Amino acid sequence: MAEYKALAAEQPLAADGRHHVVGLSGGKDSCAMALGLVERHPAVPFVFFCTPTGDELPEMIEHWLSLEARLGRPMVRVTNGTLDSWIEHFKALPSSRMRWCTRLLKIEPCLTFLSLLKDPVLYVGLRADEEERKGIYSEGVDTRFPLREWGWGLDAVVAYLKTEGVQIPRRTDCARCYEQRLDEWQTLWRERPEIYASAEAQEEWVSEHRGVSHSFRSRTRDTWPARLSELRAKWEAGHWLRGEGDRRQGSLFGDEQERSCRVCRL
Repeated sequence: MAEYKALAAEQPLAADGRHHVVGLSGGKDSCAMALGLVERHPAVPFVFFCTPTGDELPEMIEHWLSLEARLGRPMVRVTNGTLDSWIEHFKALPSSRMRWCTRLLKIEPCLTFLSLLKDPVLYVGLRADEEERKGIYSEGVDTRFPLREWGWGLDAVVAYLKTEGVQIPRRTDCARCYEQRLDEWQTLWRERPEIYASAEAQEEWVSEHRGVSHSFRSRTRDTWPARLSELRAKWEAGHWLRGEGDRRQGSLFGDEQERSCRVCRL
């Protein structure tokens, strides 16, 4: 809490005496919103913040630094430990049945930080073409959705980012997100073997402490092995995923516009 108070005390107030806070995950929607807000309201001292988990890929870290330069303002990193530290604490891996990672690393630090600001206005990057989605961070906080106010859907967001020359990383979520697809795990193994090996080791460590096999992957999601070590053995033996030939012709991650953070987007 002391760290959050110190961060809150450093943030500038707008002319209306309020903190205008922008949640900036680094995905296409929040980036377009942040840049659009600065373009439309250059005099407002927006407070840009993100909630790192400590499991971001290097290109995501570089992306946040690039955004700070474009926005001309520092981004507040609001943290509550790391994914690794909470795995060690619980001796458990996050999963669709135990989504403590979203709550502890995203929602709770966000709400705590907002509670320490003066009459905050929170800006959330939900588009006009996704009315079914609601801001889960907005309870008790004055929340606005600029992209909806501007009538911006996916096409408008993509066009704006292209005009601004902003390149979104292929992955904006955790490197070992349990919701990622099988081909994304394969790409992590191929392109970031050290991170994949670390995830393998965590599966082994948790399984030893729990006395039962644990994995980041659901055992019922597909017919491939759930354990990362068994998956690696398959790939090392030359087994291809369906569509692997097509993926090898281009980015194995695909287009970020189709593959943004699937669990804890802010």
